[in-house]
Amino acid sequence: MASERARELARRQKAEAKALKAAKKNSDNPADWGTVRQLRETYKLAAGHRSSTPWILLACVLGCTALGVVLGLWLGWPVMWILIGFFGGLTLGLYVLQRIVRRAAFARAVGQPGGGEMALSMLDKKKWHYAAAVTVDSQMNCVHRAVGPGGLILIGDGRGAHNLLGSEAKRYKQVLYGVDVQTIMIGDKTGQVRLEDLTGYIKKLPRTLNQEQVEEIAYRLKGLDRVHSRVPLPKGPIPTSGNMKISRRAMRG
Repeated sequence: MASERARELARRQKAEAKALKAAKKNSDNPADWGTVRQLRETYKLAAGHRSSTPWILLACVLGCTALGVVLGLWLGWPVMWILIGFFGGLTLGLYVLQRIVRRAAFARAVGQPGGGEMALSMLDKKKWHYAAAVTVDSQMNCVHRAVGPGGLILIGDGRGAHNLLGSEAKRYKQVLYGVDVQTIMIGDKTGQVRLEDLTGYIKKLPRTLNQEQVEEIAYRLKGLDRVHSRVPLPKGPIPTSGNMKISRRAMRG
């Protein structure tokens, strides 16, 4: 009787493991993918954005390998230098692929409602706290928020977000006494910051807060959010496919 129960338990565990393996194989979540599939999907995204991607990657590998051959013939130990050149070419190719994917991902996000969230997701989570679309109007213009070493920053996202950004900045200044509120408008016009440059722009802001102050303001903002109802941003227009998730991972290197 005990052996029968043991066999039944083993069959059940085997069936569950098989079902889990099949679910991961067909999953759209990159966290469930293996390294090979991650690289394959990332390459597809890059090649779809820039048709010359395979030739660029091939040039990286062949160029570095050729350099290894030259150094090997000049300095001796040709096999070692060829291997160094080859693996150096692979490393360079992966770096170039990451840059192409980054541009592809931001190109897809430009003009999409809430696209600024992608840039904010690239910030160091240990230093920065961010909240996407803390305020949204009927035209899908929105304001994102980030607080970190550079201070409290409100980011206007959308062609008509100027007025919304101004009103939000005024509200935060009234509620958070003594806290400097900075505003950034995403766009290509003078005085605005391009979406693909937003992460770097925020990181380069002069340091005005230490980590203790950042955590204190973040805590106060949680209380503010509880009393200020936030309209959720519809997920439909925003790219949320596996390729987009792959791109975020690739953009972090």
